[in-house]
Amino acid sequence: MKTITFIFFYLLYSFIGFAQEKTVAKPEYVIVANNEIISKEKLEEYGRLGSIKAMNKGVSDEEWENLVARFGEKIGERDFIIKIDLVTKDDSAVLKKQPEKKIEAINLENELKLKLNDLASNFTVDMLDGAPLTLSDFKGKVVLVNFWATWCAPCLMEFTEFPDQILKPFSGKDFIFIPISIGESKETVQRKMAQLKKYGVNFNVGLDPHKKIWDQYATGSIPKSFVIDKNGTIRYISIGNADGSVAKLAAEIKKSIE
Repeated sequence: MKTITFIFFYLLYSFIGFAQEKTVAKPEYVIVANNEIISKEKLEEYGRLGSIKAMNKGVSDEEWENLVARFGEKIGERDFIIKIDLVTKDDSAVLKKQPEKKIEAINLENELKLKLNDLASNFTVDMLDGAPLTLSDFKGKVVLVNFWATWCAPCLMEFTEFPDQILKPFSGKDFIFIPISIGESKETVQRKMAQLKKYGVNFNVGLDPHKKIWDQYATGSIPKSFVIDKNGTIRYISIGNADGSVAKLAAEIKKSIE
């Protein structure tokens, strides 16, 4: 049970928490448990009680349609639904009979192939607008390389923060932003970027359908972001999208520019 609770809180703060926007509507997570919409506070209470059996981001089209039929517009987009399965009495009885499992810390640094102070691997990426970008062409500038995917809700939430916290403040500075979609077709990425425009997300992205660039930098979970200084050295790495992640990225970019 302790292991389930530990993983719950790790996932919770990866999924939830993003900057509020005054002028552009932002997506919000909708949390569903026991076929009811619950608050973040209620979810945290379930976590403290060890009542979380499973937590899944996103639902199928059929599940989404059923939820819309029940809740209407409150349910929002299916990408931003968090579905919670709670522990039943039968589950509790089984768990009590099982030996206590040792809690092992999740070391996300093991997912990194390139680490702090390593030289960034050079690459050329085809952008959505058809123009290729080569990393080495931007020596003398600070580069933020961000790996994401259309199915990754934390990635999409992070995208909604980038315009105000990173793109606008560093516009006209020695700074380049290269977000790279991994393992997806151009058509899939194009559709998602078109959908995200209503949230103020309107920037060019790169395509890495066969994960060739991704495989040089990391493995495992996304989003992952690498701040590369003017000499091509990795100065900061961000993993996941918890509260304050984008603000920390912006602070590190500022340090490297200065």
